[in-house]
Amino acid sequence: MIIAVVDGQGGGIGKSIVERLRTEFPKGNVRIIALGTNAVATGQMLKGGADDGATGENAIVHNMKQVDIVTGVIGILNANAMMGELTPAMASAIGASSAEKVLLPINRCGIHVVSVEEASLGRHIDNAVSVIKKVIAEHRG
Repeated sequence: MIIAVVDGQGGGIGKSIVERLRTEFPKGNVRIIALGTNAVATGQMLKGGADDGATGENAIVHNMKQVDIVTGVIGILNANAMMGELTPAMASAIGASSAEKVLLPINRCGIHVVSVEEASLGRHIDNAVSVIKKVIAEHRG
């Protein structure tokens, strides 16, 4: 299974997601790819334990055809999110990907997810990892 973590700006949320995923899935169990909208974000996620990393629009668009799961904040589906770092092509590729999308309901980028519990970032990441574990278990059947 290949999990893509998409993040931009400083890469802090992506790094936290990667660290938590790496705790649940030691190297060799799943492949975690860090896809950053910029080199700083990619670098942070690599420091968090991602197996590979790539940066920019082409990297994100290209890899969406190959990953099984994509995770990040819900804004990665929104063109021009992350202060314009997430291009329309990136958002379109993520949205059109056949990968399972496990998104954190962070109310930024002009998107407000309703009927979702208010929780800390850490709790949202824990919830996302739980869903990813379930998806992997169902896939392995």
